[in-house]
Amino acid sequence: MNRAERRQGTPSRAEREAQAKRRQFALYGSLAVLAVVLIVTVVLMSRVPKTASDAPITASIAVGQTAPTFSVSTTDGPFDLAKNGGKPTLLEVFATWCPHCQHEVPIMNRLNTSYKGKLNVVGVEGNDRGMDDTSPASQADMMTFVQKLGVTYPVAYDPDLTVAKEYLQSGYPTVVLIGADNKILSMGGGELPETNIRQAIDAVVAGKKPNPTFGQ
Repeated sequence: MNRAERRQGTPSRAEREAQAKRRQFALYGSLAVLAVVLIVTVVLMSRVPKTASDAPITASIAVGQTAPTFSVSTTDGPFDLAKNGGKPTLLEVFATWCPHCQHEVPIMNRLNTSYKGKLNVVGVEGNDRGMDDTSPASQADMMTFVQKLGVTYPVAYDPDLTVAKEYLQSGYPTVVLIGADNKILSMGGGELPETNIRQAIDAVVAGKKPNPTFGQ
């Protein structure tokens, strides 16, 4: 092979630079595509609706334990868990500003009506912020919540958050089903499907064990 032939098999400097640029463009193109994919993923994830509002308190309770006793003054009169009338109790710990708690109001209303005489239903406010999420919680704020959303089940304002400290889990609302013997039977957080709650209540009324997480 002569010198001219050897030169023909070796890319020129310009060709080498062109190849390097093509590889560089390909790399940048791949990185750009990856960046777009990541951005789209983040946007889509941010659009996934949450089913619970974050709670600042997580109480140390568990299914099977004896429920912490409490007494509150509700919109339907005083309620004392220790004097449950021999009936199971459905407790909801909520925040007036929480959209998920607001969405659950019609469900709690219907449950209160459907199981009247068989089940105690009580909601207890468990946050120190009002409906506007900035002003302090108060009895007046809770009554605004009741009037605006048409709450018909008994609810109570708890200024010391005593019930929340005993029952609240990682999100609002927290729903706890307590047996007539005051044992915790089921616990769940967020917007629970009505059918799931009804199945748990029906099981308890029939003397059976309910799903401990309301099917979550």
